[in-house]
Amino acid sequence: MSVKLGSPMVPASRPAPTAHPAQSAPVYDIDAIDTRTLSRSLFLRLADLTEDCPERTYVRDTLIELNLPLVRYAAARFRSRNEPMEDIVQVGTIGLIKAIDRFDAGRGVEFPTFAMPTVVGEIKRFFRDTSWSVRVPRRLQELRLALTRASDDLSQQLDRSPTVSELAACLGVSEEDVVDGLAVGNAYTASSLDSPPPEEDGEGSLADRLGYEDSALEGVEYRESLKPLLAQLPARERRIIMLRFFSNMTQSQIGEEVGISQMHVSRLLTRTLAQLREGLIAEA
Repeated sequence: MSVKLGSPMVPASRPAPTAHPAQSAPVYDIDAIDTRTLSRSLFLRLADLTEDCPERTYVRDTLIELNLPLVRYAAARFRSRNEPMEDIVQVGTIGLIKAIDRFDAGRGVEFPTFAMPTVVGEIKRFFRDTSWSVRVPRRLQELRLALTRASDDLSQQLDRSPTVSELAACLGVSEEDVVDGLAVGNAYTASSLDSPPPEEDGEGSLADRLGYEDSALEGVEYRESLKPLLAQLPARERRIIMLRFFSNMTQSQIGEEVGISQMHVSRLLTRTLAQLREGLIAEA
């Protein structure tokens, strides 16, 4: 990424912590840290950064790259559709970005659990919006797209499906327009997920054939993607990553544990996270 993450500054009046002799510390297993752990810490960091802070862009982009396996996992459920997998992943990434921008780490919900409906919804919307079977006025097509987005937003806010009147108030249109916009949803082609399968001997709809989320498999993919990259790190950098993201230690605490200054810890974290991120991008 083009944005360069600057190292946090330490007040000049505060002396760097004195290096201590090597202390016995618990041994950490690489399997114990995964993308979820890193993401959780980065989301907490993101919440503390202002919109105009350069580091915010870096942290946000890192979260996107770390969670791309989630998009590929969701996109794989649609591999039978007549669209290039690259396009499906690209659309799913849009949903991932929306989920990252909306996620609140303080609500106690794991990010994959929060993000999956948004990612899958974005992919399904892509198939719906590119599969009109009859001529529908452009105004109604645009209205339906707006209704879909408004319905998603209101559903998250209200924890239920919005009513026609609530959709009308949100978009500033009449309830009759909302009804018309919802009605054009019947203008899909046979590529709808509710359509029967193309095989003559098939039973059920395409939606019935889609796999369900397997959280265990998802965790394996996250861990396996990150584990070889962590194994390649020097012992000190790997230990710092474990202390920061698994033991939730502050940079000052890590400095005392490892025997270096807080500023040095910050620089090592920045460099090591960039290295891990580049490795994940190369694998994508």
